[in-house]
Amino acid sequence: MSSPAATETDVPALRSPAAAAAAPIPDEVDYPERPWIAQSVWHGDAIRLATAALEHHFTDRDDVLVAMELVVYYEHGNNRAWLRPDVQVAFGVKRRENRSSFKVWEEGKAPDFVLEVASPSTADKDARRKAREYARIGVREYWRLDPEGTLMSSPLEGYVLSGDRYGRVEPVASAGERLYLQSQALGLELCGRRQSGATVLVFRDPATGEEFDGALATADQQRRAAESRASAEAKRASAAEERVRALEEQLRNLASYSRPLDRQP
Repeated sequence: MSSPAATETDVPALRSPAAAAAAPIPDEVDYPERPWIAQSVWHGDAIRLATAALEHHFTDRDDVLVAMELVVYYEHGNNRAWLRPDVQVAFGVKRRENRSSFKVWEEGKAPDFVLEVASPSTADKDARRKAREYARIGVREYWRLDPEGTLMSSPLEGYVLSGDRYGRVEPVASAGERLYLQSQALGLELCGRRQSGATVLVFRDPATGEEFDGALATADQQRRAAESRASAEAKRASAAEERVRALEEQLRNLASYSRPLDRQP
């Protein structure tokens, strides 16, 4: 992958999360959940599919949080300093803990990867204001997907943080004629692909060559669930057969004991 070229995003970084956590500020501020509404069917589908794919990929990792529309608060004591990535991935945090928000000073870090899915009402804000804020709080990679195919110059854009600015991720040739963008944070290659009219995010594992998206991940989860149900049913049937055999053996034993008593002299 070539070295990223700098964009216009060049802003001073915030204090480190560790310094913020150590600051003696009483946490008496309410950090509320904030409602989210999908801007369109394609917008919502793209977000859900990307989340499902990443959750499936990292399902065996307890130290990787994958979240959809989870509010990120990044200034201790200031509930107006927040962002809400459409999808975020954070490494080195406890996945199994329930959260109503992601507080940078409590987690000890910002998310490593964020994805924003463009819509007519958010595309310009995502490209400018959100990019600056993500750079400020130290998000390693910032990605944008255009589900409609008309809002951005390309279906998918990736940006990697270098110092206090983002540089664009350049495509890498992979899997025949298809071009992917490499996410070093995820260890995966990404591309936008049209499916049923909309552009969705497709992932490729460079270690195995496997491609997957949210639909495939959901299908695989359903297949595994069906296999688990079939295995449980087979075990129940086997146990029932064993009980029948045991009862038949008991009946044979009882019959053999009763024969001498039935004989007449």
